[in-house]
Amino acid sequence: MTTEVQSEYRNLPLDSLIESPNNPRRTFDATALNELAESIKTQGILAPLVVRPVDHHFEIVAGARRYRAAQLAGLETAPVRIVELTDAQALETSIVENLQRRDVHPMEEASGYARLLALDEPKYSVEQIAAKVGKAPVFILARLKLVELVPAVVEAFTQDEIGLGHALLLAKLQPAQQEEALAACYQEQYTSGSKSKRILLPVRNLQQWIEHNILLELAAAPFSKKDAALVPEAGACVDCPKRTGHNVLLFEGLAAQHDSCSDPKCYTVKVDAHVRQTIAAKPKLVQISTAYGPQKDGSAAVPRNKYVEIRSEKPTNPKQRDWPEYKTCKFTTEAIVTEGSEKGELRRICSNPDCPIHHARKQRTTADAVIKAEQEKRRREEAMAQTTGLRLLKAIGEAVPVRLMKRDLLFVVEHFAAVLDERRLAIILRQHNLGKPNNTTDAPAKLLASFLRKSDESTLGRLLVEVAILQTVHSPNDSGKALREAADYYKVDVAAITAKVKQEFTAKDKAKDKAKATKKVAPKPPAKIVKKAVAA
Repeated sequence: MTTEVQSEYRNLPLDSLIESPNNPRRTFDATALNELAESIKTQGILAPLVVRPVDHHFEIVAGARRYRAAQLAGLETAPVRIVELTDAQALETSIVENLQRRDVHPMEEASGYARLLALDEPKYSVEQIAAKVGKAPVFILARLKLVELVPAVVEAFTQDEIGLGHALLLAKLQPAQQEEALAACYQEQYTSGSKSKRILLPVRNLQQWIEHNILLELAAAPFSKKDAALVPEAGACVDCPKRTGHNVLLFEGLAAQHDSCSDPKCYTVKVDAHVRQTIAAKPKLVQISTAYGPQKDGSAAVPRNKYVEIRSEKPTNPKQRDWPEYKTCKFTTEAIVTEGSEKGELRRICSNPDCPIHHARKQRTTADAVIKAEQEKRRREEAMAQTTGLRLLKAIGEAVPVRLMKRDLLFVVEHFAAVLDERRLAIILRQHNLGKPNNTTDAPAKLLASFLRKSDESTLGRLLVEVAILQTVHSPNDSGKALREAADYYKVDVAAITAKVKQEFTAKDKAKDKAKATKKVAPKPPAKIVKKAVAA
């Protein structure tokens, strides 16, 4: 304020003074006021209050704290400096005088700067306010943003639940994000008890949270930052004060490495507008989603698991040349992401399920089914061959005549049986219905030895032939030759046995298929019946 003001110094009664409604100071620390009151009792008021005449009273332009302390000290009068001021001059003087003091709360300081900027006469700029109070312009800008804090953040700040650094960071955000970011200022800490303790995290934690959860890097935006007509009410990003790269003073220290948008809502609106505009210009664009799973009802976006994205870069190694995403096909088409992350970006994709290059899984599935069928057929043939072989072995054994004496046969069979492995021993035991050993000590060899000593000449002769055949029939070079030769020698009808085994297996297969079909068509029993059945 450059106009010279006439002033007069006097002592006035306290009851003739009133506080100004324009005083930026709204809070007065009770302890500090009592300390000032004790000082006034002993030393008096050293600096006079600045007042101006208003109606029949004097309005305190500067010195409300001294006025309240004087009341506490029991004074009847106070030294004042009376000046003639207009409303605008009084507001300017009150704000500037109070803001130069160190104990003013930053919220009150912000409110004072905002009221100075709102004055019509004299007209202040940020630079002029900075010069008047001896602060840097960036300091004034940061304080001015505090008046844009939502009530919940203001309350937390004035009650010292968050610090000035937290408040300044929150003030850089849009109102919709401030309360969400306020919650990120704290961390619940659980102790051995049932109650949790909320602790305030450092400002650096909040800064990182904002950079990762709020700010959106404009370099990755799918729309043009210069297009003011995309969303007319928002304008172009290049001139937006909510862009960190445009308002450098305000966003100093936040997202310094990237030019970012601090208004996610506006960013989303622009992305949606860009998508609509692009689809209108290219109606044949395929709409895709970056999310996996089934296609949403009413959505035109093809889910991620239904298409292959063709990569624009070249393979970096020989193996990548065979990867489907590095190949093109006749079904390759242009698409736009309309759901999920990276919305609005254009892609080249193949979504044709019959494409042999990018959707070969269908062909592989068919091939797998053929292989599986062949394996099942081979297993069946092997099972039939094994059953046939066992039947032949049994028939051959039954055809062996009694030639040798029992002791001779027993001697030969025991020595042959001693060299049989566990698998061949199991076959012999099964052929003679000897079953499995009853305990761990009752080994298969002992079970067979006991059976041999009780067998007659006919059984021993049969066993001798069976053991001789088993020793060769399972060798790598035999492939059933010994079994066929023995069948020919003992005149066993191989064809009849083979046909009977085949007939048995066919009957089993039919019974299996019938059971599967019955299981598929059988209705599920009601819940109540199931419960009763379980209870029973």
